[in-house]
Amino acid sequence: MPIYHLHSLRTGRFSEPGRIYLITTATKARERVFAHWPTGRLVVREIVAEEKRGTVRSIAWVLMPDHLHWLVELVSGDLSQMVCRVKARSALAVNAATGRTGSLWQKGFHDHALRRDENLKHLARYVIANPIRAGLVTRVGDYVLWDAVWL
Repeated sequence: MPIYHLHSLRTGRFSEPGRIYLITTATKARERVFAHWPTGRLVVREIVAEEKRGTVRSIAWVLMPDHLHWLVELVSGDLSQMVCRVKARSALAVNAATGRTGSLWQKGFHDHALRRDENLKHLARYVIANPIRAGLVTRVGDYVLWDAVWL
């Protein structure tokens, strides 16, 4: 997609409290920042902080070396603002801890609003199995940067 269309990705869309979304966002230039799991824990801290703010309820997430998949129910507020807040706060934390400067995340994010007929547990399993499909581990339990409400 040409860069001049990025601003229109959410045109005509709205955030719907009570709706479940699958959010995907990647690091800038797909840099493998989170291959070092303690750095990834800084992003996890911001995911948990957003839950404590009461804007979202996490269902499942996995933080891969260069991207995040987050299955979340929007409780209140605006989805774009919430994702922007998590990305900004995690970027500040990661940059401070690692001595990095500049952008951590690519601009924008992809979201998919789940339809009522989609199987939530099936999608959650798909999300947390991402490290297996990527060849990083052979069992989900061997990967440290993931969580799901059923476990």
